[in-house]
Amino acid sequence: MSERILSGVQPSGKLHLGNYFGAIRQHIRLQDAGDCFYFIADYHALTTLGAVQPDIALRAATLRDNVRGVALDYLALGLDPAKAAFFRQSDIPEVAELAWILATVTGMGLLERAHSFKDKTAQGIPSSVGLFTYPILMAADILIYRSNIVPVGEDQIQHLEMTRDMAGYFNNSFGREVFPMPRERLDAAAVVPGTDGRKMSKSYGNTIEIFAEGKPLQKTVMAVVTDSLPLEAPKDPTTCNVFALYRLLSSPEEQAAMADRYTGGNFGYGEAKKALLAKIDAFFAPFRDKRRELALRPDTVEDVLREGAKKAREEARITMAMVREAVGLLGSPVGWGKNRR
Repeated sequence: MSERILSGVQPSGKLHLGNYFGAIRQHIRLQDAGDCFYFIADYHALTTLGAVQPDIALRAATLRDNVRGVALDYLALGLDPAKAAFFRQSDIPEVAELAWILATVTGMGLLERAHSFKDKTAQGIPSSVGLFTYPILMAADILIYRSNIVPVGEDQIQHLEMTRDMAGYFNNSFGREVFPMPRERLDAAAVVPGTDGRKMSKSYGNTIEIFAEGKPLQKTVMAVVTDSLPLEAPKDPTTCNVFALYRLLSSPEEQAAMADRYTGGNFGYGEAKKALLAKIDAFFAPFRDKRRELALRPDTVEDVLREGAKKAREEARITMAMVREAVGLLGSPVGWGKNRR
């Protein structure tokens, strides 16, 4: 039996190169390697929606648009719904039930050690209960499908450790091995530099959007931070943000040739940025065409999400039947016997 692979992406804005090389590319490659469940984490997005959209009147519409945008992005970039269940987190209400049950066996001390809560509140995001208990919902996302492998970046390793802790708390508290212990899978390109040299992140405002094109893309790429060495001076490609991004999109031969230009002198960062711009434009051009075509068929995208949710709910119900039996909750929630999305 193939291992079950689970990952999610939060719809907090337009996806960028960090998302692609740090997660999406890996997700698409893995859809041939196991039983994949990929979800759009709209419940999680509620914890930071106020920061994403300060205008209260536009918040609901912003979330809906962001969810649709993520769905279009993934499908355009190569996710095959025949190989992977692709769905909205909020279409699986069982995950919220499991999160509550996990919360009853999880100590406050574990949550107080979470790096993500400290990082986000430091960025000015309100310290809501939802933000504080984010790791519990994330654990429920993983455990509800009895997942074995979770592709993550290095900054998410702590959440996997916490998920294993919670799985153990539950199994030990009720004397049942309901949940397997999921393990992380790291990708070599998990950290992608942003335009300012820090990790590419929407919270830093240093992203290059996957589907940007034309003058907006050119403006962003030309703004990548470099040092102030003069044109004639030799330059070190290993410390250059432009070269670090170029490496992600080029062959070993192209990388070697570009490195030689850096170290040979009389090569300006402006030329390096133009080469990077050309690489980004050419690499994502076919995906842009596919996305435009999908955007004209919103019903098709919605059908993909509904079918993915149907498969996901089937697995979630199996898990929750075991969980309910273990904890002593009798009966089944209303609607479990019906064919719902």
